[in-house]
Amino acid sequence: MTPTPTATPTAPVSSTGERCDRCGAQAQVRVILPGGGDLVFCAHHARAHEARLREVAVSYLED
Repeated sequence: MTPTPTATPTAPVSSTGERCDRCGAQAQVRVILPGGGDLVFCAHHARAHEARLREVAVSYLED
């Protein structure tokens, strides 16, 4: 059985220069979803949706 690679990032979110998926501000949080996709949010939007994001996330990475 071959191990399945994962796409989980190891670097802090802001070091990648990514922008919030909601407003375009600098991303501070990356949320990895069960299907393997991810979302990035600024601090404001991460706080606004944190409870629900943590319920559905496989991983919740803060910068």
